[in-house]
This record gives sequence, C-alpha cells and structure tokens, in this order.
Amino acid sequence: MKKYDVAVIGGGFSGVAAAISAARGGASVILAEKSNCLGGAACNCLVNPFMCYWTFEENGYVMKKQLSDGIFNEILEEMKKLEYEIDGKTYGENKPIGTFHEEYLKLALNRMAKNAGVDLLFHANLVASECEGGAVKSVTLSGKSGTFKLEARYFIDASGDADLAFLSGFGYRLGRDADNLCQPMTLCFRLSNIDIDKFHSLPQGYINNLYNKFQDEGKIKNPRENVLMFSNYLNGVIHFNSTRIVKLNPTDPFDITKAEIEAREQVFELFLFMKRNIPGFENCELMMTAPEIGVRESRMIEGEYTLTEGDLLNLTKFDDAIAYGRYSIDIHSPDGTGTYLHHFKKDEYYSIPYRCSVPKGAENLLVAGRSISADHTAQSAVRIMPIVCCIGEGVGTAAAMAAKDSIPVSGVNTAELRRILKENGAFIEN
Repeated sequence: MKKYDVAVIGGGFSGVAAAISAARGGASVILAEKSNCLGGAACNCLVNPFMCYWTFEENGYVMKKQLSDGIFNEILEEMKKLEYEIDGKTYGENKPIGTFHEEYLKLALNRMAKNAGVDLLFHANLVASECEGGAVKSVTLSGKSGTFKLEARYFIDASGDADLAFLSGFGYRLGRDADNLCQPMTLCFRLSNIDIDKFHSLPQGYINNLYNKFQDEGKIKNPRENVLMFSNYLNGVIHFNSTRIVKLNPTDPFDITKAEIEAREQVFELFLFMKRNIPGFENCELMMTAPEIGVRESRMIEGEYTLTEGDLLNLTKFDDAIAYGRYSIDIHSPDGTGTYLHHFKKDEYYSIPYRCSVPKGAENLLVAGRSISADHTAQSAVRIMPIVCCIGEGVGTAAAMAAKDSIPVSGVNTAELRRILKENGAFIEN
C-alpha cells in the first residue's frame, strides 16, 4: 500500500469533510472507515434530522445566517441533485426541515469523496498505532485478510471516540470530570404505518403525560423523562430518539454490548406503549432499529486549548476559529432522568478554535468531530453533525497545508487557514 500525505480514520461527517478538504488542498488522501458506508452516526446510528445550524431572523422561524456553509452545504446540494434525478423534485420538498434520506446521503458522500480524489477503504478497523515523539508513523487496520499497516505523513482522527489519539498515547478525558460518566447512549428506531393526521390531532402533552404516568406506575422502565419523536422523510413513519442507556462506558466493548441489549428491550417497550395506547399508532409496525447504538460523548482529547462552557455562554469568537454553531447546550443526564438545556438567542452563535483539534504534543495528528478538546458541557453543544462537518473541513484544510510545507500541525498559519476556508465557501467571521 502506498504512503499517503493524509490518512483519515473514520467516515462520519467530520471525516468525510476532512478527507475532501485535504484532497482539494492538494494532498493524497485515504479515508478508512470501519463500516460499509460513509455517513457515520447519520447512517449507522440513524441520527436524524440535522439539528439547527443557522441563526434566525428576529420575527419568525426564518434562516438569517447559515453557520455550516462550505462542504456541509455541498452535501445538502448533492442530495438535492439525487432527488431531482429520481423524480424531478427538489430534495426535501414539503418535508420537515432538517430531515434526510440516509440512502441518498450515502450515495452523495461517496460521489463527493471520489470526485475529490479521495481513496476510500471500508471494513477497516483501527487496532493499533505506531507513534514516536508525538509523530504517528503508521496505523494498523484489520480486515477480511487480516491486519495491515497504513502509512501517512499526517493523520486525522475522525473516529468519534478519539481512538487513534488514544492508541497513540495522547492525553484524553472521558465524560464529565467528577466521575467520568458520559451522556447516555441511545438506540434510535422507527415506527411505520402510522395515521399521521390522527397523531397530529392529539392534544399537546398527551403522549408524555401518559408516558410519565406509566413510569410512575412502574410500567415503563426507560429512565428518559419524555418520548422524543421526529417526523421522518418517509410518509407514515415517525422517528424515535427516546431510549436511554446510562452509566455504561462507550469505549468498553463489554459495556457497549450491554447497552445494545438493554436498548433493544427499551425499543420494544416503547413500541408496545405507542401501539397499545396512542391514537394513530394502532396499526404501527416496528420498522427498524439503528444498526449501531448512538454515542453522544466518550473520549475527548487534551488539546492545545479546551473549549469550555464559558466560551459558549460568552459567545467567544476565537482568532483561530474554524467552525461556528448555535446548537443548544444539551446534556442528557449521565445519571438517568433529566436533560439540561440552554438555548441560545435567535442571533447568537459561538465559535470553535483550531487549537481544540490539536492534541498536546502532536506533530502530525489532528482530531475532528465530537472528540475535540472540550469540557463536558461545551461538548454537548458542538457534537452535532453540521458543526463537526465544519470542524472536519477546517482540520482537513490544515492537514493539507501542513503536508505542503512539511510542518507540525501546531505550526499551521491559522490566519491563512481561515482565509482558505472562507475562499472555499465556509462561514468564517472576519
């Protein structure tokens, strides 16, 4: 196998954006993904819809500034092309805002990566790293033919769990500082054959009031305080983000196994609750569960800078910002019941600096996605797909710059990095 300029580990939104931007920057790039598709949590965990990635006009629910421009917006445009190709309709026409079709997304990401010149490698599990003096020399991947080494001059960890940084010996934190507990894992699922009109005619609070009554009576074991549902791209389908698995470690394979088993019991419990008690769901079917349980939080690297709750609340605009967001501080209780939310005002937004993607002491490793250097509270806001996509674009661009000049990742000129990002269509505040 040839030696690449940049190797990206993980094919979620951050990894795809990192790979595409690095390739466009002139680097030879390979993207290694453990599953059979790109899209990460969107496709493998059925995380849907996209959470808010824009500011609002003062009056009404109208987009003012799209904070996730650049490659994320290109992804949306590529899905529009696919929809038009199918039946001449605009993608998402007359559908709930932010919803998307996972199969269209997989195809769109494949096309974008290939068009950028990225080499794709599926079914490749990261198992080891060779690291000397802060420089990753190679990684070991496993596949059907056994283990093999992948060499590159620069690496990007987009694994979601900081797997490469961890295996390379760089510092990290797990969950909240007090007890290392992470936000709960969730197995998303979908119910089909629903009478949507009857469902929408229910009084506000009807479902959750009944759900809480069942909890009080011991008929519902799920510790989550409410049933979180979303309209889906598909007719007659409701998407559920309602299971809650607490006090298990998302980086421990035994704990993940326990989580998957427990989550499927919760799915069936919620399915029966809806089918037997909620008007419009009388004839519903359990359509599908996600292929993998969703992880909100796990390892976060110790970076050159740690993004904090205060940075978000103060709407800090960093000189080396590579991404922006206004998604809420959204902490699902690691202990069980309860969700803490801090909503930002319509025109408020914060920034994420490049330094959060640089592990302390790293020469040629950058981190993209939800495992950047952030505290427990800040991570709960910046973990969503539009934001991590922008982080990935910034990190990939930086890796290409470092490869071109053969410099450490900490030596990247961030003013030039921001100029290039803005030139390429990303939202970068002057």
